[in-house]
Parts: sequence; structure tokens; C-alpha cells
Amino acid sequence: MRYCLTFLPLLVSTPAWADYPVLLSPAVREMLEAAIANGNETEIATVAKIAKQTNPGSADEIQRMVNSWKERTKATRDTVIREARFTELWTGKIEAGGFRSTGSTSEIGISASAAIKRSGIQWSHRLSASVDYRRANGVTSRERYTASYEPRYEFDPRGFAYGLTQFERDTSIGYDERYTASAGIGYKVIVSKPVDLSLDIGPSIRHAKYVIGARETKLGARASMDLAWRLAPTLTFKQVASGYAESDVYTLNSLTSLETKVGTRWSAAFSYNMQYESETLLAARDFDTLSRLTLTYAF
Repeated sequence: MRYCLTFLPLLVSTPAWADYPVLLSPAVREMLEAAIANGNETEIATVAKIAKQTNPGSADEIQRMVNSWKERTKATRDTVIREARFTELWTGKIEAGGFRSTGSTSEIGISASAAIKRSGIQWSHRLSASVDYRRANGVTSRERYTASYEPRYEFDPRGFAYGLTQFERDTSIGYDERYTASAGIGYKVIVSKPVDLSLDIGPSIRHAKYVIGARETKLGARASMDLAWRLAPTLTFKQVASGYAESDVYTLNSLTSLETKVGTRWSAAFSYNMQYESETLLAARDFDTLSRLTLTYAF
């Protein structure tokens, strides 16, 4: 008898129903189903969080409903991507800015860029082009054009392989044409709602034709970083940089920008571009910088 009484408090303190989940109330279920029907991920996460706080016994059931929605959404997305033609599912943006002054000096400046991207299940493709042009009192002080194509293959959620082909023209540095090819691997160091950061590195080859007519081809290494920090729902800080190291030439290009949304598709951005060429066939170079205020349209 004494042995049975020893375990009596334990039996009393552990109700028989404690191991069974509490059924989700119809009102909470309807609220979560309505959020899922709208398809807004942020709204679903908010409703699910509140539902778990007010119904802790049904947290597992709530999470199963959210996971089921995510699986259905992913399956639908994958089907759409597989069945789409290559000319479909492209998104992009166009960015433009400029200035014009007259009077004691006559000056004009134009800055524009465009980028389009197609994201698949594992493959993505990105095409971009830009132009920076400045002329004062009949003399062209800046004339830079770029165009590039970058395919990427994601072999796991964070790791990827990339390829790059690029064309540049920058007479202020001294070359009419410069062609770049590179391939390598990269890693998504940070993947989160507020911050995304990826790094990549690989060998490169660059062929340049200078304004004096000379040509040269150099082998080297390339590395780049891409950072996006969403400071607020309408405000994003971005830092994109790439560098090349060759036998006797070093190149660094960095673009820092602060972008704020001013509409559904429109945004304004202030950016600061820095380019460094350690040496060319013409002369040693220092830092070249350009500040821009542009308007962007996303499509």
C-alpha cells in the first residue's frame, strides 16, 4: 500500500488528456484559412503567430496548416516554371537620371541602366546594361558603357555556380573595348528577410583594346559580393562590389545605393559608384567616383 501512495502525486499531477493536442477552435481556423486564401506570406505569418500565442495547445496543427500551404505554393510555382517558355517569367527594372546646365558653362550628363532576370527552379539568368555620359563645353569627360550576362545554377539552397560574360567601354580610362569572361562558385552567407548577402569567386580572362590601338589579354581572378539590407518596408540599402586581380593590374568596382519606394513600381535611389584601375597601358589611375540620383521603374 505504501508503494502505491508513493506514485499517487505523480498520477494526480499528470492529467490523462495532457498528451493529446487541443483541437483548434473553428473561429481561429477560419481566420487562418482566410489568410491562406489571400496568399500573402507576411499576413499568413502574422496570423499564425498570433494564433499560436492565443492557442498554444494547437501550435502544431497551426504549423501544419502553414506548411501545407507552403508545399502547395511551391508545387504550383515549380509547375508554372517547368511549363513556361524561356521568353516568359522575366522581371526587371529600368533606372535613369541626368542633368543639363547652360549659362557660363554648357554641361549635360546622362546616367541610365536596365536589368532583367529570369529565376527558375535551379537556374537563373540575368542581363544588364548601363551608360554614363558627361560632356562639358564641347569636351566629353566621361563615356562609359557596360553590358553583361550572368547565368547561375543553384546546386543547393545556399551554394551556386556562376558564369559571366561582360563588355565595357570607358575612354576616360583609356580603352575602347574590354571583354571579360569568368566562371566560379558562390555561397549565400546570409539569407533572411532583413538581410541577404552572397559572395562568389573564380578565375577570369580579360581582353582589352586601348584607344591607342594596342591590345592585351590577361588571366586573373575575380571575386564579388552582393548585399541587400531592408531597413524598412520601403527602404533598402544595397552594396554590390567586384574585383579583379591580374599579374600587374587590379580593378575594383563598388556601387553603394539607398533605395526608397515611392509607388507600387516606382522607386528613387541615391547611389555612389567607385571604380579603381591600378594601371593601364596609358597611365596609372586613381579612384574614379560618380554620385547619382535616379528614378527606377520595376516590371
